[in-house]
Amino acid sequence: MEIKGKNYIGYSLSSQGERTFQSYVPAKDTFLPENFHKATAEEVEQTMLLANKAFGEYAKTPAAKRADFLIAITEEIMAVGDILLERANLETGLPVARLQGERARTINQLTQFAELLREGSWVDASIDTALPDRSPVPKPDIRKMLVPIGPVIVFGSSNFPFAYSVAGVDTGPALAAGNPVIVKAHAAHPGVSDLTAQAIVKAAQRTGMPDGVFSMLYDDGFEVGSALVKHPASKAVGFTGSMKGGMALFKMAQEREEPIAVFAEMGSVNPIVVLPKYLEHNALELGKTLAGSVSLGAGQFCTNPGLVFVTKTQGLIAFIDSYKTEILKTTSATMLTAGICKNYYKLRDHAFEQQDVNVLAVSEQMSDGENQAQASIATVSGESFIANPKLHEEIFGPFSLLVICENTQEMLEAISSLKGQLTCSLMAEESEVEAYAGIVNKLAKISGRFILNGVPTGVEVCPSMHHGGPFPATADARFTSVGRDSILRFVRPQSFQGWPDALLPDELKNGNPLGIFRLVNNQFSNDAI
Repeated sequence: MEIKGKNYIGYSLSSQGERTFQSYVPAKDTFLPENFHKATAEEVEQTMLLANKAFGEYAKTPAAKRADFLIAITEEIMAVGDILLERANLETGLPVARLQGERARTINQLTQFAELLREGSWVDASIDTALPDRSPVPKPDIRKMLVPIGPVIVFGSSNFPFAYSVAGVDTGPALAAGNPVIVKAHAAHPGVSDLTAQAIVKAAQRTGMPDGVFSMLYDDGFEVGSALVKHPASKAVGFTGSMKGGMALFKMAQEREEPIAVFAEMGSVNPIVVLPKYLEHNALELGKTLAGSVSLGAGQFCTNPGLVFVTKTQGLIAFIDSYKTEILKTTSATMLTAGICKNYYKLRDHAFEQQDVNVLAVSEQMSDGENQAQASIATVSGESFIANPKLHEEIFGPFSLLVICENTQEMLEAISSLKGQLTCSLMAEESEVEAYAGIVNKLAKISGRFILNGVPTGVEVCPSMHHGGPFPATADARFTSVGRDSILRFVRPQSFQGWPDALLPDELKNGNPLGIFRLVNNQFSNDAI
């Protein structure tokens, strides 16, 4: 399959502008030959008009046909073959084995949404039949379900070229819900984006989806993304990236004549709190476990454990020695871009320079290649951590700060200074969970996913996964970007009052032709009325 380097406006390729950019190879500090055409203002307008037109047809497409479309996407992605993995390896520096797993995760996500559509009950259908004889006022027939909202803008993220990109955690649920999707391709992996876009377009054509159900535009700056968010046809935004980028999009969306929702995941330090008895009994193993989690994927996960809280208790010295030894043995890894690598070292060194911060270990094993990140850990006292908000912020990369508190009271004060997180982890004996209720309750309050005796890296794609969290981890803690409930970001409730049965959506008809579960007069049932 050949990389086109042009913008995908529905089923058409477009390269109206003269401005181009190239793919960067972080491990070699070189560029690949293909040119990618930055979208023009005219191409943005054409894309949005086409998507808005497609919405009228696609929103009415039966769920079973949308499911066929999603499955076709998975088949076309797999049909691209190893060229997709090889290109992703070049553009991101991520190992092929990791990319194979991520591609499988992406296929799994799309497959789960196809299954959700085929079962159908996700629309949350509710029916309250009429009571014409009710006194003093007759009760009308009212029925409600979730419906799509319109064109959704998706921003690919740098650290997941498959799972959080063109066919990832925003595109899948948005398409499943019945919305056209416009992807602003991430400039860090434009070739991967191009190949994936071709797969989606083929799947759409193969299954008879309307032209404009999917589009993808290129830009290595901010103009195209801004124009897409500001366009009046846009109805929601999905974003994974920095706090600065997420808040900029949020501000744009709120300043529109019609404000729209921005579902932004903006980072997290994912604190790990280790209680005394657990530390005493698991010191050596904990050091190994944390070192593996901190260094995994060059620390380029939104769930990287950036903070670890312990107290001065039995096992602390053994844990520190184990943690230090394992980090020293860690091999450096290629970061996604030169800019990300440069920023990692800038922020890490700035942390090292803070008062009372002591460098504990920096990995000594260096891999070949450019843009190598060394896993690094440091220590600081609980008192100094509480007094210095700079130490509370995320450092994107394989870095973690060990906060050594005098006691559990100081530990509680330290974690009370933290803002919202995607995850919080508690390492504790069962008896400690009840004994330290204040710490447990605080961690629960600030986290989207609360983990007991486990590390945060690794996000299972399943219905019970909540990948979100209180601000500033995400723009809205009520929603997840992973799992079946992520579809709820891209729908709205709509009630139908007084409509004859023949004119109602199938999901709300008396005969229940789809056989879905519905709330009928306050009773769940999949029976006909």
